Amino acid sequence: MPPVLEVRNLYVQYFTLRGVVRAVEGVSFSLRPGEALGIAGESGCGKSTLAWALLRLVPPPGRIVRGEIIVDGEDIVPMKESEIRARIRWQKVSMVFQGAMNALNPVYRVWEQIAEPLIVHRGMTKSQAFKRVIELLNMVGLDESIAYRYPHELSGGQKQRVVIAMALALDPPILIADEPTTALDTIVQAQILNLLKKLKEELGTSIILISHDLSVIAELADKIAIMYAGKIVEYGPSEQVYNNPRHPYTRALLRAIPRLRGPKEKLAYIPGQPPDLRAPPPGCRFQPRCPDAIEVCKKKEPPYYHFGGGHVAACWLYSGHREVESPLQVEHELEEAEHS
Repeated sequence: MPPVLEVRNLYVQYFTLRGVVRAVEGVSFSLRPGEALGIAGESGCGKSTLAWALLRLVPPPGRIVRGEIIVDGEDIVPMKESEIRARIRWQKVSMVFQGAMNALNPVYRVWEQIAEPLIVHRGMTKSQAFKRVIELLNMVGLDESIAYRYPHELSGGQKQRVVIAMALALDPPILIADEPTTALDTIVQAQILNLLKKLKEELGTSIILISHDLSVIAELADKIAIMYAGKIVEYGPSEQVYNNPRHPYTRALLRAIPRLRGPKEKLAYIPGQPPDLRAPPPGCRFQPRCPDAIEVCKKKEPPYYHFGGGHVAACWLYSGHREVESPLQVEHELEEAEHS
């Protein structure tokens, strides 16, 4: 089946008084029906900006300066805002925003907030919309009584489920979840992840899960994109990225995760700080913090190298492998191989 989403060479920049912040640079990937993509990286690496761009909601002074976002066969980048609101946003792509309380209006009851897009976009009456709201709440594991409550009357996990129900109101094929388990306790985190798994398996929803925590992404993602300083530095199937990480940054992130089994290792950390994206360092952006950096890393930006099976990494340490233009090129090759 063709991808439901394809991002081609996307650039997003913030035009501030102190300079241009290059938040997302040259990002390319695709998402198939029923597939889950995990996007991981440190705070400030461009994960959330990428998510906002996919909805054409990049806040000022940011804007998409280049690239294509193909949703259901259409490039939404040149579309008018009125067309995006009428046909794309929440109809084809929806989002679970980071910080559930901030996404809910404190003066409206839960059912009123979930019902609004049903009334506006589907032309339902209030009674019809209310029935659909109850179905959505039951789908995310909440009972009817939640519909009559205000956001301040809900627990953190209940708020997160309500936000997920809101995102599912118009049955979008693509759901973006931006840090959906942040500030939740471990048990509620597991419940939210199990809910996302259920949506993926039973409804066939394609999910983009954004997190700084690779252990959270491991629970759901079929493939993973590791972002650093606005770029995807490693991309591939989850098993390959976790079991055989290629980029030094990916290895460093994995060493920072506590392990329940296997040999006990001291948790590592990544020294230094992410670069200022107004003036990123020359060459590889990770090289000032990389323990494996060589001379060429300081001078030239590395291309992507392919390791088989759709697994690519942008690192000069693998200059003997096949060079590819982007992760998207490899995915297209795999699709062609499947059809032949």
